[in-house]
Amino acid sequence: MSAQHIHILYIDDEIHNLNAFKASFRRLYTVFTASSAEEAEKVLEKEEIHIIISDQRMPKMTGIEFFESILDKYPEPIRILLTGYADINAVIDAINKGQVYKYFSKPWNDEDLRHNIEKAFEVYALRKENKELTAKLLDVNEKLEFLLRQKLIS
Repeated sequence: MSAQHIHILYIDDEIHNLNAFKASFRRLYTVFTASSAEEAEKVLEKEEIHIIISDQRMPKMTGIEFFESILDKYPEPIRILLTGYADINAVIDAINKGQVYKYFSKPWNDEDLRHNIEKAFEVYALRKENKELTAKLLDVNEKLEFLLRQKLIS
């Protein structure tokens, strides 16, 4: 899959950050933006998102709280947290509660973030392939068990 087919959702309540992110990455990836958790959920309902990048400090809901809130409904996307504040408790919560893959400080370095988006997508693709292969294996096992039962009966 080409980089352009990587779908990224970036959530930040600061419009200039959304614009800067889109300007930096729209030529490389398919970028969706949201200025709130509510907007982000609407995007997730309509689009297949591979990577979610969220700001930590937002009104109403933090990035970690957002990740935690969508975990059951949208477990597949890889999560990356961005914040302008060095808060070790936020990092620990991000990893433990929100299942965050990476944590970055603002302002981000475009090249570093791009590299980590590529790595995050590799993880996404491998997880998806693993899930598909497991499903195929379970299907083949069921068929083999059925054939074995038929052979034992006859």
